[in-house]
Amino acid sequence: MNPHDIPPAGSAPATDPELLAKLRARALNIRRLAVRMGEVQGQGYVGQALGVADVLAVCYGHLLRLDPADPHWEGRDRFLLSCGHYAIALYAALIDAGVIPEDELETYGSDESRLPMSGMASYTPGMEMSGGSLGQGLTIAVGIALGLRQKGSGNCVVNLMGDGELDEGSTWEAAQAAAHHGLANLICIVDANNMQADGHSSDVMRYEPLADKWAAFGWAVRRVDGNDLPAVLAALTELRTLPGSQPRVLIADTRLGRGVPFLESRDKAHFIRVEANEWALALAVLDDSNKETA
Repeated sequence: MNPHDIPPAGSAPATDPELLAKLRARALNIRRLAVRMGEVQGQGYVGQALGVADVLAVCYGHLLRLDPADPHWEGRDRFLLSCGHYAIALYAALIDAGVIPEDELETYGSDESRLPMSGMASYTPGMEMSGGSLGQGLTIAVGIALGLRQKGSGNCVVNLMGDGELDEGSTWEAAQAAAHHGLANLICIVDANNMQADGHSSDVMRYEPLADKWAAFGWAVRRVDGNDLPAVLAALTELRTLPGSQPRVLIADTRLGRGVPFLESRDKAHFIRVEANEWALALAVLDDSNKETA
């Protein structure tokens, strides 16, 4: 199939066993690629990558229209990584999708690499924005969604943000603006893993009841276990095809380090340093888990 003819999400039922199997394989590969990149530096935001892998597998395996051979194709959907420190997760998804060659993962975080530790749009194919200070992604997404609508485009904008960004007033200003302008072509995904640099997000700045807050701002809201791939698939498919003029938000409750139990249980999981022998162990655990579920 010509990549430019890829149909939007909803063309295959969210309960299709073949689709689910394909997406589970993508999620496993995204996790493995992220672990392999983490091994290059011996540290990184690997926990976030493991936690959000199911969401990214659905986005890049089903939701988004893109052309791996032409990351700047005008007809593409736009995926914004508001939380720039999650770059290792997006690189893994872009490698899995064929946008970036797999052998480049060995350069992760190195000088002159196209894969810096924090996302930089000027360096990396498929990276739509440079993530720095948090709370900027949704504002940029609103602008792009407005621009696409003005041009008569049917493409959508997906913005992935961390729950720590809910501390920022700019996020809520953007949420209000998106509803005011009726940006039905905008989907925000909140990775609610309850962790940020200063500790648990719920301790730093309590944000619950989160679904009620987004609804009060005029958004169509769905909340699921972000590590339940069928639930993520069903929710994002529904949000993409939902009628009406509301912007849409998926609150995905994820777990840092998902799939590697000894990383899931670490107290300091926002930015992790892993012993040299543990990288191979993490890959083995992922592979064993996949065998059990196959």
